[in-house]
Amino acid sequence: MINLFRNEDLNWKRFQGGSDFDYPIDYSAALLNANEDGHVDILYRWEPDCYCHFHRHTAEVSSIVLEGELHVIDIDLTSGEEIGTKIRHAGDYAHKEPGDVHMEKGGSNGALVLFNLYAPQGVLAESLNKNGNVIGQATLDQLLRSSQEKP
Repeated sequence: MINLFRNEDLNWKRFQGGSDFDYPIDYSAALLNANEDGHVDILYRWEPDCYCHFHRHTAEVSSIVLEGELHVIDIDLTSGEEIGTKIRHAGDYAHKEPGDVHMEKGGSNGALVLFNLYAPQGVLAESLNKNGNVIGQATLDQLLRSSQEKP
């Protein structure tokens, strides 16, 4: 059993941006469960007013904001323009089919969000550069390997 609100004991992996990015990147992920059938549960935590990497979901994704606010900025890959921002508050649930291109940002107090993904083909998401080109992938195999490693 895991208490999602008292989560200090989870194995958090922190991601931060470098000089290649013109926006502050600072978020962490803790894998809760990953099954070979493609079902994955991950807890993400954003620092206040910080983003995750620009990405596209290649898996079906459901999310529930547990604490704070999550700002979801949708991007049109053709033009590179922002096409809308949704602010999700604690208690908000969302479900998206694969192909969703966006960035996420924690609100002024950050955010804690539970994600449930279904990726039967094994690819969860693709990291993109500002031109929309794929620069990396998150895969089920990577998660299964990392879950077997000792912290």
